[in-house]
Amino acid sequence: MASVTFTQPDGTARTLDVSAGTTLMRAAVSNGVDGIVGECGGQAMCATCHVYVRPQFAAALPEMGDDEEEMLDCTTAERTERSRLGCQITLGDELSGIVVDVPADQL
Repeated sequence: MASVTFTQPDGTARTLDVSAGTTLMRAAVSNGVDGIVGECGGQAMCATCHVYVRPQFAAALPEMGDDEEEMLDCTTAERTERSRLGCQITLGDELSGIVVDVPADQL
């Protein structure tokens, strides 16, 4: 199991325990987390699973691929140095306990 905490723009947080190998996007969508849409189903083609990863978890993240890099230029909410697509982050031992902030807008 791995845990992930989604923090909403109003500061409320929700922690989920999910199976290792689950993406942030799938964890959010499967558990009804507000603000994560996952419109393309995890194909890095829509940017509706955009999250802001807390800095203390940055070193454990996988390297950003070209598709993710391109889609982050299309986000509704501002792209920052903490921006990632939830569909490209797979939860496991190294990322268990990760905290991400959900943007105010996805669409």
